[in-house]
Amino acid sequence: MRVGLFLAYWPWFTPQEQVELAVLGDELGLDSVWISEAWGQDAVSVLGLLSGKTQRIALGSGLMQIPARQPTATAMAAASLDVLSGGRFRLGLGLSGPQVSEGWYGTPFKRPLSRTREYVEIVRMVLARRTVTYDGSEWTLPLPADAPGATGLGRPLKLLAKPVQERIPVYLGAIGPKAVEQTGAIADGWLPFLLNPEQPETLLDPLRRGAEAAGRSLAEIDVAPVVPTAVAESVEQARDLVRPWLAFYLGAMGAKDKNFYVELADRYGYGDAARTCQERFLDGDRVGAAAALSDELLDISTIATTPDGLAERLERYRAIGADTLVIVPAGDKAATVRAVAAAP
Repeated sequence: MRVGLFLAYWPWFTPQEQVELAVLGDELGLDSVWISEAWGQDAVSVLGLLSGKTQRIALGSGLMQIPARQPTATAMAAASLDVLSGGRFRLGLGLSGPQVSEGWYGTPFKRPLSRTREYVEIVRMVLARRTVTYDGSEWTLPLPADAPGATGLGRPLKLLAKPVQERIPVYLGAIGPKAVEQTGAIADGWLPFLLNPEQPETLLDPLRRGAEAAGRSLAEIDVAPVVPTAVAESVEQARDLVRPWLAFYLGAMGAKDKNFYVELADRYGYGDAARTCQERFLDGDRVGAAAALSDELLDISTIATTPDGLAERLERYRAIGADTLVIVPAGDKAATVRAVAAAP
């Protein structure tokens, strides 16, 4: 099982920390470093910086938000990052949720499956340097001459830049059953948050169904769970270090009645703790939200352990078929990265 680093966005990690940890991961021989975006720092700028600070480690967007960019703009960014990094880029994509899509980007959160599928198809068409013509339910390229406001002068174009890789891998972040199934059918990799190693079938079954329906196997998909991770002198201390991460996803990454992470926690049997956390977070009580998380919910969604227990916690993910464990280092971040890198 490979190990990657999820270095998120500001203010969880400062720009200096992102650079220092990415360089550390490069020196330690880790697999990849992933930069995300929400409604603050964007992913492309930071990945461009890291491409010049590292030599070997793969660089991934985890995730670039689909409503933030037209698919052709995303493909341009992917090609640019692949060239700047010497062929080390991995493109992670996600729709986010209605709160971000409609509140930040002014884009209706509708037909998520078809929007994602068509987006990926166009991105791959661009990166393959084919002349882009596309007639879908979500996107039409070029813009039809009779479209409102169109001049009729648009014409099919082909990407001028040439990526280093023949095929830049596309990862999707998905946890809803239908979205996970589609990931199994169309993606090269999968970046789930809250993959429970005690109930892996909840998410792995739909991934497998999607893959098999498309004539594929799970071996063709890089299963790369994103897991907040802390190593401390006691398990209780480690749990406290990862609480803010889980509370943020349950509380802020969605609306009260539509939060995919709360829904998944409920499917695992921890809905009460997840909803209490969400309610307190939405009321402005972040400390109370983190405190509402039960030990059981923390233990199935994070790695919070002592040095002696680290190998066993990592083994749980290896045993369920994780190909790449993408840790979100908490607490003493550099020490956590070193500990995970050195674990058997």
